Amino acid sequence: MIANLNKYVDHTLLRADATEKQITALCKEAAAHHFMSVCVNPYWVKTAAQCLAGTDVKTCTVIGFPLGASSTGIKVAEVRQAIEDGAEEVDMVINIGELKNGNYQAVKADIQSVTEAAKGKALVKVIIETALLTDAEKIKACELAKEAGADFVKTSTGFSTGGATIADVALMRRTVGNEVGVKASGGIRSLEDALTLIEAGANRLGSSNGVVIMEKILS
Repeated sequence: MIANLNKYVDHTLLRADATEKQITALCKEAAAHHFMSVCVNPYWVKTAAQCLAGTDVKTCTVIGFPLGASSTGIKVAEVRQAIEDGAEEVDMVINIGELKNGNYQAVKADIQSVTEAAKGKALVKVIIETALLTDAEKIKACELAKEAGADFVKTSTGFSTGGATIADVALMRRTVGNEVGVKASGGIRSLEDALTLIEAGANRLGSSNGVVIMEKILS
């Protein structure tokens, strides 16, 4: 068993119908299990940060979510607001259409604008939405994220046509090496899922099933 598995987990609630009561419950669960972070939509960052004050759990939010097609200026504004509200980590979605267009400079500039806005204030994870990309596009997206100063690359939003796979995590790890983290997200429902993705190269897991995973270890 992997030591400190709880510290791999970003305990996540990104549903559109999430209520304040549910966000608060999420934070209490995260604090009880000492997860790495909670990941919530931008509106709930202030609530989460207040709830997690004095704990060892970070507040994470999403940027340009879930499509990645917001303008760069909007993404930067979202980052600045999130940090002001208490976010310590941000997970941004790349401009997927421009990546598929081969407009790599635009994709890199978009990511770099976010990393610069967050520099010294929040860790940046870059969601490449692997389910929509070819392997060559996945590699290119990871290379661009690394060049743009991202701290992590991340597989998925969890809102597209597929989530994290062992093959994608392994490919992303090979591409970024050890200098950049790899976050697997989307469809992680069991302890077995978590362990196989970590073995493939993930060092962060985005899941709404963190409590289920930890209870399996403790049972």
